[in-house]
Amino acid sequence: VVMRKITLALAAVTMSAIGGTAFAEGDPAVGAKVFNKCKACHTVEEGGKNKVGPNLHDIVGRAAGLVEGYRYSKAMAGSGITWDEATLIAYLENPRKFVKGTKMSFAGLKKPADRDNVIAYLKAPQ
Repeated sequence: VVMRKITLALAAVTMSAIGGTAFAEGDPAVGAKVFNKCKACHTVEEGGKNKVGPNLHDIVGRAAGLVEGYRYSKAMAGSGITWDEATLIAYLENPRKFVKGTKMSFAGLKKPADRDNVIAYLKAPQ
């Protein structure tokens, strides 16, 4: 667990250095359209139900594995992740690589703009 936290911290620092001010510069309206790929498994509205995946309302700044009533994989529940922009970017690019053992079967968003836009959408009031 300690090594995983160190790896996540290094990933966040690296993503910050690489991305510079790219964080939070996505377009929430475009992100809502990209998020259509996610709606089969996730809701975003406050009090929204868990589906195949957990509700994502207020995910930015939240620790992973805390949505009440959702049964997380052991990998996600024990990840120690806090969902900030850097961790979301890395996770959304390749969920199974970022959290080995995650239940999320989605292959990821390969375009950086798609990831930035989805994060902007998730940060916007729902």
